[in-house]
Amino acid sequence: MQLKQLALSAAIALSVCAPAQAQQVEIQWWHSMSAALGDWVNDLAKQYNASQTKYKVVPTYKGTYDESMTGAIAAFRAGNAPHIIQVFEVGTATMMASKGAIVPAAKVLNDGGFKFDPTQYVSAVAGYYTAPNGQMLSYPLNSSTTIFYYNKDAFKKAGLDADKPPKTWPEVFAAASKLKASGHSCPLTTSWISWTQLESFSLWHNTLFASKNNGFDGNDAQLQINTPLHVRHFENLAKASKDGSFVYKGRGNAPDASFPSGECAMITGSSGLYARVAKEAKFAYGISALPYYDDVKGAPQNTAIGGASLWVMSGKKAEEYKGVADFLNFLNDTKVQAASHQRTGYLPVTTAAYKLTEASGFYEKNPGTDVAVTQMIRKATDKSRGIRLGNFVQIRTIIDEETEQIWSGKKSPKEALDTAATRGNEQLARFARANK
Repeated sequence: MQLKQLALSAAIALSVCAPAQAQQVEIQWWHSMSAALGDWVNDLAKQYNASQTKYKVVPTYKGTYDESMTGAIAAFRAGNAPHIIQVFEVGTATMMASKGAIVPAAKVLNDGGFKFDPTQYVSAVAGYYTAPNGQMLSYPLNSSTTIFYYNKDAFKKAGLDADKPPKTWPEVFAAASKLKASGHSCPLTTSWISWTQLESFSLWHNTLFASKNNGFDGNDAQLQINTPLHVRHFENLAKASKDGSFVYKGRGNAPDASFPSGECAMITGSSGLYARVAKEAKFAYGISALPYYDDVKGAPQNTAIGGASLWVMSGKKAEEYKGVADFLNFLNDTKVQAASHQRTGYLPVTTAAYKLTEASGFYEKNPGTDVAVTQMIRKATDKSRGIRLGNFVQIRTIIDEETEQIWSGKKSPKEALDTAATRGNEQLARFARANK
């Protein structure tokens, strides 16, 4: 009995003297990255978790951007929101208006003891996620823009110069006709119809997408997507759709797979598609700037920001916010930024990351990977600095619905764009009433 008591006493003494194993603080991160980009997000979390022992970031895929944003809002209302939610750029105005639901990223970093300098970011990126008082509200994880990809092998087969991608829309449609004549079943497609063919299209042509400087100057904006320029472009797309040289492949990023698979020879889409193209394409491909109409004064200007940013949700413990700040500071590291940009095709959101990438010779070795950067660092005007509208998610859905009527032959381009503007303006008016 005495031996047992001695053994127990010794065990208790050891447990008191031994340093307590500190339990890691978990940081839940909900995101919408799949395929090659999902691998990138998981690797970022692994790299951070391996760099220190105090915190553990747990990334969780929550479906498409629409689905994850809806899920996060529902989770917040139920009291079990994640610490960090990745929200695509069209959700920015809605998140900004969600008073009490978020904590500004700049505040989280500053409170965590990290110096936050907004001037280190590419201006077009920082400006989009910054409040009127100059405070950055969310952290720009994966900023992208719209660019043009083409299949060099398909170009050669069609008798086109593979080293001279089409620069203007008339040249694109002419190339699509030749590709179709050479037997290609899908000469041209696009992902994200609203973003590529209306939003970036407008900014690239230094033309407003909506009044009030695209919503930056007030919630009471009105869509201006049915001007003669917009109608003209969709009439050209409709004509190409009718003769089979443009093929509609669905909403959002659903069409993305059709390019690296070789099914479609040309696509306008996100610079973030680069990761998938580089990994999956079994053919020579080229990357070029978004096409434009060269008879439009002021074109090309700069394209629209896309991708997503990280929003910090409210209602968490102080120690957890310290972990969030530490993770955001890790993401902000120049080497991490540059590596992410080079791997994914997303923009380097800091000037230092761009310079490091340039100095490494990456752009020289991978022609076209600097296209997105040069499109975005052009001097922006009030008409082209971005688009920030309330209920933007719903507006994009309306635009999808109405433009699909064009491809099916049920509506003329003007009728579809007129209706999209009317329906979209109803959404804007609803948002303005709710956020007076």
